[in-house]
Amino acid sequence: MTDPATRLPAHVAPTLLAFLRAHALAPGLRGAVVGLSGGVDSALTVRLARDALGPEHVLAVLLPDPGYARDLLTETQEYGRSLGIETRTIPIAPVLEAFRAVLPPTDDRVGLGNIQARVRMIALYALARETQRLVVGAGNKSELLLGYFSKYGDGGVDLLPIGDLYKTDVRALAAELGVPAPILDRPSTAGLWPGQTDEGELGASYDAIDRVLRGIEELRREDEIVEQTGLPPGTVRSILARVQANRHKRRLPPVAKVGLRTVGIDWRE
Repeated sequence: MTDPATRLPAHVAPTLLAFLRAHALAPGLRGAVVGLSGGVDSALTVRLARDALGPEHVLAVLLPDPGYARDLLTETQEYGRSLGIETRTIPIAPVLEAFRAVLPPTDDRVGLGNIQARVRMIALYALARETQRLVVGAGNKSELLLGYFSKYGDGGVDLLPIGDLYKTDVRALAAELGVPAPILDRPSTAGLWPGQTDEGELGASYDAIDRVLRGIEELRREDEIVEQTGLPPGTVRSILARVQANRHKRRLPPVAKVGLRTVGIDWRE
């Protein structure tokens, strides 16, 4: 099985740059809008967009919620400026407060986090329409397979340039491209609540998770993955179960077929 620490093939970065140019600078489009969170995924995505499209075609948008740390906001703004791209900061607290005022009271932290993600999606699409750009997401392959994103939130994008890179690949490419160490070394978090981290919520490190996901990609059986990764069977089983349970996030909504050709079933563009 592929070692997740293996250096990425030389074609990866050029392929991603060509992908971004082909889509975000297509006729009628002026580039990309990227939500910049302070994490390594969005830092890499905005760097790739800058390199592919030129700084004048990239708008990075910071959408801090009430719990977003002031020093992280300053660091993230500075990173955007260091790339020579336009950055905008739009606090989303007033919108979140408006939602909480009209929705039933809840202490569901995941549900509230989903609202935050969907508010950000709305803001990014509003800016994309204003500037004639595409919304470029920062979701990686690990998150897509695990369903570790908000449906119609951070999953609501036009392009996913790093969507075929596992989290460990993202870190490797970000290091190769010189993304600053504070971003590389920061624990990944969706920022759903204070102290929340991806690995804490998922129950395993991304190094372990990606070894299992690579086994799934290579069509290996559960017992083969256990043997080759050396991970506890329960850990492997829980990751497999999460991938299966979140298939709906990787598909278009099911459509009841009544016509000759049906979107999502047998319609071909």
